[in-house]
Amino acid sequence: MNNWFHSWRAAVRIARRDAWRYKGRSFLVLAMIALPILGVSAADLTLRSSELSTEERMARSIGAADARISDSGYGGVPIYQHPIDDYTVPVGDFSNKPWPEGKTDVTKVFPAGSTVLQDTVGVGKLRTAHGLLQTEIRELKATDPMAKGIMSLQDGRFPQKADEVAATTHFLEASGLRVGSTLAARGLDREYRIVGAYELPDDLRSDQVNALPGAFLAPLDKALEAAGMPGADPTTTHLLTLPRSAGTDGFTWNMVKEVNTKGVAVTSRAVALDPPADADVPMFQQEGWGNYGDSTAAKAAALAAAGTIIGLAMLEICLLAGPAFAVGARRSRRQLGLVGANGGDRRHIRAIVLAGGLVIGVAAAVVGTVLGVVLTLLLQPVLEDYMGQRFGAFDVRPLELLGIGLLAVLTGLLAAVVPAVTASRQTVLASLTGRRGVRRSSRVLPVIGLIATLLGAAIALYGSVFSDQFIIVAGGSAIAELGVVAMTPALVGLFGRAGRWLPLSPRLALRDAVRNRGRTAPAVAAVLAAVAGTVAVATYEVSSEAQQRAAYEARLPHGAVSVLVSEGGGRDVPAVRDAVQKNFPVDVRADVERIVVGNANCEMYGQGEGCGRHEVVTPKANMCPLWATTPDGSDPAEKYTKEERRKLGEDWRCKEHPDMSYTESGLIVGDAKLLKVLGIKDAAAEKALADGKVVVFSRVLVNAGGKVGIKLITDSAKAEEAMAQGKEPPGKVTEFATYQPARGTEAYGLSGIVPPAAAKAAGIATVPLGAFFSTDTMPSTEQRQKLDAELATTGAGVDLHLEEGFVSENSIVLLSLMVFAGLITIGAAGIATGLAQADAEADLKTLAAVGAPPRVRRTLSGFQCGVVAVMGVLLGSAAGVLPAIGLRLTERRQAMGWYQQALDQGAAPDMPHVPVIIPWETLGALLIAVPLGAALLAALVTRSRGALARRAAT
Repeated sequence: MNNWFHSWRAAVRIARRDAWRYKGRSFLVLAMIALPILGVSAADLTLRSSELSTEERMARSIGAADARISDSGYGGVPIYQHPIDDYTVPVGDFSNKPWPEGKTDVTKVFPAGSTVLQDTVGVGKLRTAHGLLQTEIRELKATDPMAKGIMSLQDGRFPQKADEVAATTHFLEASGLRVGSTLAARGLDREYRIVGAYELPDDLRSDQVNALPGAFLAPLDKALEAAGMPGADPTTTHLLTLPRSAGTDGFTWNMVKEVNTKGVAVTSRAVALDPPADADVPMFQQEGWGNYGDSTAAKAAALAAAGTIIGLAMLEICLLAGPAFAVGARRSRRQLGLVGANGGDRRHIRAIVLAGGLVIGVAAAVVGTVLGVVLTLLLQPVLEDYMGQRFGAFDVRPLELLGIGLLAVLTGLLAAVVPAVTASRQTVLASLTGRRGVRRSSRVLPVIGLIATLLGAAIALYGSVFSDQFIIVAGGSAIAELGVVAMTPALVGLFGRAGRWLPLSPRLALRDAVRNRGRTAPAVAAVLAAVAGTVAVATYEVSSEAQQRAAYEARLPHGAVSVLVSEGGGRDVPAVRDAVQKNFPVDVRADVERIVVGNANCEMYGQGEGCGRHEVVTPKANMCPLWATTPDGSDPAEKYTKEERRKLGEDWRCKEHPDMSYTESGLIVGDAKLLKVLGIKDAAAEKALADGKVVVFSRVLVNAGGKVGIKLITDSAKAEEAMAQGKEPPGKVTEFATYQPARGTEAYGLSGIVPPAAAKAAGIATVPLGAFFSTDTMPSTEQRQKLDAELATTGAGVDLHLEEGFVSENSIVLLSLMVFAGLITIGAAGIATGLAQADAEADLKTLAAVGAPPRVRRTLSGFQCGVVAVMGVLLGSAAGVLPAIGLRLTERRQAMGWYQQALDQGAAPDMPHVPVIIPWETLGALLIAVPLGAALLAALVTRSRGALARRAAT
């Protein structure tokens, strides 16, 4: 034991001295190992710091209170509640009856003697320096001790009077206001002074103002209601602190379950700090409940994915750093020979080389971890802004950082294993004289690699043809790629046969690479691994993009614009229309309106008081039998066999679906200009609109008399109740004469166009919705930015769409992948070239002695680097295509399975299009540009003349 310790101490001292002597090589290896450690340690610190403790999470949610009481919105119906997450469901089966809705008086569940703090949140459009901004208005007495932790004061103070407010820092930045400015809401004739700035630690991007209870929302809601506009929609919850007495444990889980029976939800500090067992949670006992995210299978899958990524990263670093350690061993071979000449045996030689990996690994662990901590501290404000929330405590977990550091040490040791074994096999005489000796390559490793390649390919093929599991394809591809890595020395030997057709310099470079496979193979394998991953991802991304391009459905003709505003009864529509007209190169403008039932200020799909809706009546003769409404609420498709459902799926009544993209019925009130914007060239349709007829794009909606019926439903509650009972919703039906364009006419989401005169004649109310525009040219980026800025000043909820066609989002991904692969290729090839130069110094001196020009040294270096890059890129390209094709074939099988299931149900979907596209441009860049760049870079950084010396005897 004592001898072992002393020998390793001496080995470490020698390795440390060599590392300091060759600073450039040491820094290169240290950087390769330390950079991933830096990233992982920084990610660990960021993740742990952003993960709030239960106490921190409760402080941001309920302050210093014991609980937050809120109305679940189910009208007092008992509920099941998740103990931690904000999730509730009503108790009972509501499949054949209306879903419960309504308010509950939550004050009845307050425990006696509780201290209560009201927290009310609503919305309003506030006037800013730039126009109007939709803002959350919160009425909470922020100075109350119970609210401590919910808001973090940054400047000034919280409001103390009814005419004072505080605002979030993000709101002040967006609005152009500051502490001391006055603030007003649209529709309210009252001003407030901003007296403070605060932030919500959990939502740094929130636009919110804070006022005292009753000071802002109530008068704003009243003013908006008087003006016939949508109100502030206030929602109130209550913070509770229970009286502290003997035996009081806060709001316990039993108290929560009791309150749930009255339809009230509770966020409890006591429950969050001490969650109940799953068996005590009624929600978890319901049929169909499951939480995959916390399951053992999910954790195992995440662990396997993390292990795979770490393993591949370590393999890549070892392949890159291994040749660098081999360079050190080769340059120190005389020193190692002296160790052997003075009584050292093979294990001492191995210890010295392994100690080099240990020294670099420990240094990389220390440097990477320290830099990770420093970088996280420095970037904490940036990271918090990016994530949109403040960290909790800066959470440093020494055991996790130690584990990450041990990975660096292990990586350094693994990278030095092969060079250590190779160095120990050198004889003392060969080491002292500088002779390299001749050693045959292993014949076992290529056989093992071939078996692994064939086995992995078979597994990937099985996964893509007979299974729907992606993990099988990925696992088989990984095994096959590792097999190719194991076969690399033999494959490098095969490349040597091409040397006979090459000029002098590339022939020398190729033969040198083949002759010294021990240093060439790891570099080629490193390039192979990086390029294989790049090619696999590029192939998958390009294929997915082709699929998305084929599936893309344009919302409008190319270059056309739609701008819609469904709130406020169309009050802001004229200003929005004019803004588009002013900023875009408009050719044709078509103003459109929507049908409104009841209160004109109701939004589409609004459920407020006085809000109705409308729908297009589908004639019974045109109704698909598979979708017909049944009195008992059962599925009508169940009474048909699979073959009958497939046959009905081809029936035009089931195959054609009216579009309903813009309104609840798909109908828009407009004139012939809309046809021009949509590119519908039909003179008969224009005449029909002029004559007061409705242009209908779906024959499903037209009855036998050639008319379309529009049902006006004034009581939404009764309509929902009737539909739940399998009945038609009550309402008045008005019929219109119609015109149907030719089948196949692209209507871009419209089911029909109603002429304004026809709607007015039928007594149907309409409100402005927006406009459609055709453009002379595609609007520029500057024009879009100006329009966005002007629309923001209106404060309206604008739905703006400019049809640009399919826009690829993968170009930056492919570029990043190619840059990554290029850097890895140049790095690996450069390391191999440095090792080759160390080995070939005697040959270079011989070339100079026999009259070779100085440029030969430079060109040989470039070709040595290029040869490694070409071999790695070729093998990597071939290895990377396999997993991508396997994954795409698996996706195709899944898509076809879903397609067949849809046909069995009577649907008529389009045939799945899951192409496999080879990214020839990326492959071309990798095969030509990257090796060429690596060769040129190596040639440029190599000196033309070496130091004068005589060649040593061999």
